[in-house]
Amino acid sequence: MKRPGNSDDPRDIARDVAAVGRISAVPSLLKLVCQNTGMGFAAVARVTDGSWTACAVQDDIQFGLAPGGQLDVRTTLCREARAAREPVVIDHASRDPVYAQHHTPKLYNIESYISVPIIRPGGDYFGNLCAIDPRPRTVSDPRTVTMFKVFADLIALQLESEDHQIEVESALALERATADLREQFIAVLGHDLRNPLAAVGATAELMVRSSAEPQMVALGTRLRATARRMSKLIDDVLDFARGRLGSGMGIEALEVPDLASYLRDVVAEAREANPERGVTEGIAIDRAVRCDRGRMQQLLSNLLGNALTYGAADRPVRVGALIEDQVLVLTVANEGEPIRPENLAMVFEPYWRPHNSKPGGGLGLGLYICAQIAKVHGGELTVRSAADSGTVFEARLPIVLAR
Repeated sequence: MKRPGNSDDPRDIARDVAAVGRISAVPSLLKLVCQNTGMGFAAVARVTDGSWTACAVQDDIQFGLAPGGQLDVRTTLCREARAAREPVVIDHASRDPVYAQHHTPKLYNIESYISVPIIRPGGDYFGNLCAIDPRPRTVSDPRTVTMFKVFADLIALQLESEDHQIEVESALALERATADLREQFIAVLGHDLRNPLAAVGATAELMVRSSAEPQMVALGTRLRATARRMSKLIDDVLDFARGRLGSGMGIEALEVPDLASYLRDVVAEAREANPERGVTEGIAIDRAVRCDRGRMQQLLSNLLGNALTYGAADRPVRVGALIEDQVLVLTVANEGEPIRPENLAMVFEPYWRPHNSKPGGGLGLGLYICAQIAKVHGGELTVRSAADSGTVFEARLPIVLAR
């Protein structure tokens, strides 16, 4: 984050005065300046076109300026130093050919003066390291000017470090707040919404089973289907929240000797829910695999639901599962309008839905979740689509156990 340039807003001034005050080395630097030059007043000043503010001072001559105190910037020579981005150095003002008649030495009754710019590493002008004294002092000596420049650079670096520290602390605070919000969000999805939905589902089941009135049974059936759809939406959002906002989609990978039967159960459910559609399957898994059985069923269920939604209504959806070179290959294919080439890279993005989506459909999370299930199993989900061959989703998962 780039820090904005100095402004004359009182809040910005107070912030910068506080920032200099937190640099523990500044008081020692100002004391060294006074000791090495014999000057009675030294300060770190925040300087803009419109203001001059003392951020830290060493006052041995009772000049009367404390941290936070301000001068009219037009009465100071720091304004010239800021404009030129170069030091202004005066050993003996009343005899100086340039500054003998200048208003600043006369106004503040000073003879010796030095002001060196404090410029941040990124080029932003913060202010000046300056010193004054009512007596003449030799401050134009190269070693003295170099000392001021080195000290000014150190202060600029510390200010930059201070800003970075504040940004880090702000980011950590934001991350903690986000983590708390994430946990609350997941808790709401996993508990607070499921409980009332379970009550709705139980009511619908009771209406279907106990009523003798066809109209009530039809209403209960519709309500039951709606509750199941809502439960599916909650599952999708919860998986998304865990995958993108939480610690990732978790799985419990166990040895499953009969995965084929569980996948056939998913196909049977799809056929029952869509009696008007054709679903063919060629599932040939002849050995155990190590996977999360529920997630594998979810993977196939989501792919089947997508194929039934967007495939041609008069053409069957084809499900295949086989072992190829110690890799489980699961495919779901449908015919109909192909996915546009420019959309192929987007189908696994969350919340993305094709242009021909029907109103009231899902949230656009199903394929994203499928891709994540494949990923946590160490595999990959891909898609290819063409007018002549249809759309084929293929998951390749290295989860086959040796015989």
